[in-house]
Amino acid sequence: MDAKTNLPDVQSAHDGRNIAIDRVGVRGVTLPIVIEGRDGPQHTVASIAMTVSLPADQKGTHMSRFIALMSECTEPLNVNVIRRLMGQMLENLHAVDGTIEIRFPFFVKKTAPVSKLESIMNYEGAWIADSDEGAITVRQETLTPVTSLCPCSKEISKYGAHNQRSHLTSSLILKSDMTLEEQVAISESVASCQLWARLKRADEKYVTEYAYEHPKFVEDLVRDMAKALNDDDRVAAYRIEAENFESIHNHSAYATITHDKR
Repeated sequence: MDAKTNLPDVQSAHDGRNIAIDRVGVRGVTLPIVIEGRDGPQHTVASIAMTVSLPADQKGTHMSRFIALMSECTEPLNVNVIRRLMGQMLENLHAVDGTIEIRFPFFVKKTAPVSKLESIMNYEGAWIADSDEGAITVRQETLTPVTSLCPCSKEISKYGAHNQRSHLTSSLILKSDMTLEEQVAISESVASCQLWARLKRADEKYVTEYAYEHPKFVEDLVRDMAKALNDDDRVAAYRIEAENFESIHNHSAYATITHDKR
């Protein structure tokens, strides 16, 4: 037999320290991926972390198997595919517990409210899968930039109100399919106003006045988003966050709500 095919498998060797490892694997893996989008497959680049639990008597895990699993996946990613990848990873690494975290930018074509000018907006998405004693949970996450306008500032000021960019993050456990674009739209619907990449003057007038007519505290943002998710039968559980990057303070305003509807 060729010596190259009969090399020792050090990772599978016995370890005498008898200490289990909660998670071991790879982080900071950058790979091109294809995600399932509302308008068809979309190509992007992901930052990936993949880990498994390691028994007390096993010296190491097989790092190359993590990379092989993602490199060999050719179908567009969605919650169901991520769930299958988790099961396959656990089988390949002979593990019971594990995590997969895939973070990526994605893009949505949007039409300006007045001029109807088309442009591309960028958002951040993620799938976070976790296996606990073989029970797999997958979260679908989006980070959506929006505008928020302060109700207090509007009430007490003669000449307008201060507003700021806000980030709305929703991390959902789903009972049935929801596209990333639909998840973004839920976040945008609760904001003082959504954002566009390109606006004409008529659009700028519209978004300025729309935000003024829909003032929101950071508390309003998370409560309105929670209400929308409570009313959505596709959502089993959620964790939502709002962060306002204040325009009159050198700090952010922040709120979060976690709820399991099951």
